[in-house]
Amino acid sequence: MTSGLVSFCRVFKKSSPNCKITVYLGKRDFVDHLDQVDPVDGVILVDPEYLKDRKVYVTLTCAFRYGREDLDVLGLSFRKDLYISTFQAFPPIPEERKPNTRLQERLLKKLGQHAHPFHFTIPQNLPCSVTLQPGPEDTGKLSIVLHCLCSLILRSFDYEIRAFCARSVEEKIHKRNSVRLVIRKVQYAPEKPGPQPMVETTRSFLMSDRSLHLEASLDKELYYHGEPINVNVHVTNNSTKTVKRVKTSVRQYADICLFSTAQYKCPVAQLEADDQVSSSSTFCKVYTLTPTLNSNREKRGLALDGKLKHEDTNLASSTIVKDGCNKEVLGVLVSYRVKVKLVVSRGGDVSVELPFVLMHPKPADLSSSRPASVLTGCIHSVSSFLHSSFTQDDDLVFEDFARLRLKGTTDDKDEDY
Repeated sequence: MTSGLVSFCRVFKKSSPNCKITVYLGKRDFVDHLDQVDPVDGVILVDPEYLKDRKVYVTLTCAFRYGREDLDVLGLSFRKDLYISTFQAFPPIPEERKPNTRLQERLLKKLGQHAHPFHFTIPQNLPCSVTLQPGPEDTGKLSIVLHCLCSLILRSFDYEIRAFCARSVEEKIHKRNSVRLVIRKVQYAPEKPGPQPMVETTRSFLMSDRSLHLEASLDKELYYHGEPINVNVHVTNNSTKTVKRVKTSVRQYADICLFSTAQYKCPVAQLEADDQVSSSSTFCKVYTLTPTLNSNREKRGLALDGKLKHEDTNLASSTIVKDGCNKEVLGVLVSYRVKVKLVVSRGGDVSVELPFVLMHPKPADLSSSRPASVLTGCIHSVSSFLHSSFTQDDDLVFEDFARLRLKGTTDDKDEDY
């Protein structure tokens, strides 16, 4: 290794409000590789004087929410657990023991005898972490409650690790004496993208044997977040009508497959050009669209990766479904399409749609399991959601996650993401 360069391993940690329990994780994003999901393994450190004769438990929960926790009013719960797994970290159960990872071994050596490892396996058929963006009309607590009562709008799918000490797992857990840490289940772009999208259609008009032909294509099927999309449009107008305008847009589709089916459809990039195509002529042009969250923050029902509080949040990635998998168990299926529409004089508009995939590229080092845009922006935006307190020991670097408060609220709730 070159002199002067220091390689280090990042470790995320979070302590309970009373500082008696601390959880250590090597990453917070866990990748769904379609054939398997990254295992969740970490270490929990407990103050022995606080533990006494109790046991140490860690739970992994996948839940969907119909609103924030501070809206659980009137005896109504807006959270439903889809999956719960419990691991007894201390005293360990022999049949549940697994070989420790290298990071766990190093943490156990550094933290001492009161540190205990834990392991979880996320089932493949659980959904990826997705949040549906609330609209401007949903900012008030009362409006969200009433809205949820009327339509039960899904808010998010979350994965949460909770660590606590208790005599039994059924014992009531107090926030002061427990650690809650939200993790994410993510997917990355496939290594082999599909074929180049191309579609064409021909429209004939009443009382005329002459037609209007539209052909549209994309330069590729797979795009990364923030990458411009080039839409190739070719029009052959043999009809007697005139094409007055050309509209191109990128639309996000979020199919909710949970108990009942529903679909959100949101335009995330639009372009309208006054390009005219007169009768008996041809037209060819490339339109460029770039779908981003920045221009869509007020749109209700928009699917996002993770939660809304962070600067690194982006439009939700396309959902990749394994062959033979039941789509109904995946919760939310996100897809994208480019729509090209020709506005024709005296009616009879012509349109086509081109499906494509929008995702993060697979990082070169999957040990961090962070989307590329997150890794790039983390250096600049880390102060907004992390304390800049790095404690380096050998090649381990510990990062303390700050407790965030949602703007506009006055409670002292612990925000975990």
